[in-house]
Amino acid sequence: MTPPVRRLAGALHRRPRLRLAALISAPMAWLALAYLGALVVLLVSAFWTTNEFTSNIDYLWNTDNFRTVLTDPLYRNVALRTLGIAAAVTLIDAVIAFPMAFYMARVARPRSRRLLLVAVLTPLWAGYLVKAYAWWVMLSHGGVIDWIAAPFGGGSPGFGIPAVVIVLSYLWLPYMILPLYTAFEQLPDSLLAASGDLGARPWRTFVGVVLPLVRPAVIAGSIFTFSLSLGDYLTVQIVGGTTQMLGNVIASNVTLNLPLAAAVSCVPVLIIVGYLLAVRRTGALDNL
Repeated sequence: MTPPVRRLAGALHRRPRLRLAALISAPMAWLALAYLGALVVLLVSAFWTTNEFTSNIDYLWNTDNFRTVLTDPLYRNVALRTLGIAAAVTLIDAVIAFPMAFYMARVARPRSRRLLLVAVLTPLWAGYLVKAYAWWVMLSHGGVIDWIAAPFGGGSPGFGIPAVVIVLSYLWLPYMILPLYTAFEQLPDSLLAASGDLGARPWRTFVGVVLPLVRPAVIAGSIFTFSLSLGDYLTVQIVGGTTQMLGNVIASNVTLNLPLAAAVSCVPVLIIVGYLLAVRRTGALDNL
């Protein structure tokens, strides 16, 4: 070992922080290049324009694409629709996941708990398109939902916004169940017993004790369900009918007008960044 290498090895041995920095420097550099670099390229390309006659990109800096996204009613309506769908999916998943996760963590026996966890995780192993097209079959006219709802005078909602919300809620439900399950499993029994000893009824215990403790887990799950719904475009193509979301607009403009697609892509990125900044003090990011 040469003297410079020996001195460097000694310095790394004496300074744990320097050793840690040396270990993570390569992964952090790759993250900065592959992820943050891609976001920078996305933002820069949004300031370019596409020549209307040749369809070539003109590398002339301007804000026309952002002005179009902000002022054109089409993009504004699509953005609001996408935001509403993502919020609805998150709310539905939270309502469904709460009792499921509570039963799995606090009521089910240990053996049943493991089986339920496997049941929750199993859909994640199936292909995204397989699940989406399975719902397309069930939502079609004369499909399974029509067959089930017919005796009650109902029927399938068909293809549109309700179908998109249903399918996305199904696809992302495990991402809400798992953080809640962990939170319920770590919930101290002593707090629940103390609440009961003080005369609190189950609903009061739920509101005053359980809900504040698991709120970070709910927010952590919402980060997944909200962001995944916000950026999705395949589900709406399969079961959305004529409905459009931001992902569809981006996909349709990638080959025709790449700078405009980049400008539209900045909208969900900014929404997610704003959401993460809003929840950073709740402790939800520690549950990811």
